Amino acid sequence: MAAFDYNAGAGLYPCKTINRRSRLRYKRFDSAAEALRFAIEDMPASLLRGSVLEIDEARFDGMQMRKLYEAEAYPLARRKS
Repeated sequence: MAAFDYNAGAGLYPCKTINRRSRLRYKRFDSAAEALRFAIEDMPASLLRGSVLEIDEARFDGMQMRKLYEAEAYPLARRKS
């Protein structure tokens, strides 16, 4: 597997909810690491499953985002659980 570039710019498309009460919309980040931090730490966990992270036309689903966030190579400090 190729090394993942945590410094690449990224777009996050949060899951659309059935009741449409969520105010979360597409959000652009300067780095994939910041996008992953937001998706895992700040977004409601219920939205992660249907969300998509896009980096240079590559797309990552919620499970892939969690794995990238939990990887040893993740460059930012993680919030304590």
